[in-house]
Amino acid sequence: MSYRRLATRPLAAWVLTSSLARLPNAMGALGLVFLGHGKTGGYSTGTVLAAAYIVGEVAGASSLGTLIHQRWMRPHLVIGLSVAAAAFGGMVLLPDAPVAVLALLAAIAGAAPAASPGALRTLLTSLVSEDDVPRAFSADAVIQEILWLAAPGLVVLLALQVSSVAPLAVSAACLAAAALSVLLMRSIRAAEEEDADTSRPALRVLLSAWPIYLTSAAAMSLMAVSELVLPALLEFRHQSVGLAGPLLMAFAACSAGAAFVFGLRRWPGSARVQSLVCLLATAVGISIMAVVPNLVGIIAGLLVAGSFQAVVMVTRNLSLRESLPANAHTAGYSLQYAVQGVGYSLSAIFAGLVLDRSTPNVAVLGGVAITVLLVVISTVAERAGVTGAARAETDSAATLSP
Repeated sequence: MSYRRLATRPLAAWVLTSSLARLPNAMGALGLVFLGHGKTGGYSTGTVLAAAYIVGEVAGASSLGTLIHQRWMRPHLVIGLSVAAAAFGGMVLLPDAPVAVLALLAAIAGAAPAASPGALRTLLTSLVSEDDVPRAFSADAVIQEILWLAAPGLVVLLALQVSSVAPLAVSAACLAAAALSVLLMRSIRAAEEEDADTSRPALRVLLSAWPIYLTSAAAMSLMAVSELVLPALLEFRHQSVGLAGPLLMAFAACSAGAAFVFGLRRWPGSARVQSLVCLLATAVGISIMAVVPNLVGIIAGLLVAGSFQAVVMVTRNLSLRESLPANAHTAGYSLQYAVQGVGYSLSAIFAGLVLDRSTPNVAVLGGVAITVLLVVISTVAERAGVTGAARAETDSAATLSP
């Protein structure tokens, strides 16, 4: 088994469109920090703008994501991407506007395209056969890791060598190009025409997958702990804080490589079991960072965690797709995206509070403990749901039998 069957023109167009839509998301928060720095000379304003952007993302994914439907995917995507491009462009043209105006534009830039990741993921599954869906999700994870690997360096290069608004200008251009690409994609038109179900999923149906959303939040909380506490942990271990950048790049590279390998073959167990095993392995890797008192422990822990992190997200997407009806996939992916943002943000707040009162390794282990608790709750709920569904199916068969 290989990725050769994914090498088609519709998928190439999808990769281009998805990359153009995602790169601004990867650049956005850091780009806003540099915008604030260019405006005031400090970082507090940029932090406020970045927070507004993230809040907008979460709000947009949880609200707009439930409204988008495959039958009308193209107009939803074009409008969302275009509005976000205009919001980024507004900040480029008005960098000296009041902070409240910039924060509003940042929130709009985060919210308007927030449903696009879920919609594009739904489109991806319509472009491949059922057997190739896990491989397609793996390729999607590889692309995402590459973008997030390249984005910080690109933002810093543009902000320092061109201007503080250059990263936002590139983001606006990418979003505008993505909107144009969506208009031209024949595969979206075909997917819209093939979808006969025009009904929107009931909220009850979407919320039935809450254990999957919960483990997605747990996975992102580990991500937040590994990223945000790393500089403080390096300093606590008497290592150069400058190592944080290369170590996080190695983490992302391991994630991309692991996602690629995962898609090469079928692995034992269901998607739920695979996700549980990989999430616990990620937690073990993060714990190694805190327990082993030297640089070797930090490196080993990050490499272990990185090798399983992307696989967790691939298997969570597969589990969510199995758990929801087809007309709820886009909304489900969007809710999952929103919950991941909440998980990352809450873990960031938790890490900051612990760092003010204790040591970095305590913050890391506390984050791991919370993640394990969430995994236990989710696993118990998922098993109860599976058992209940099996019992209902058995009772139904017994009722129908003579």
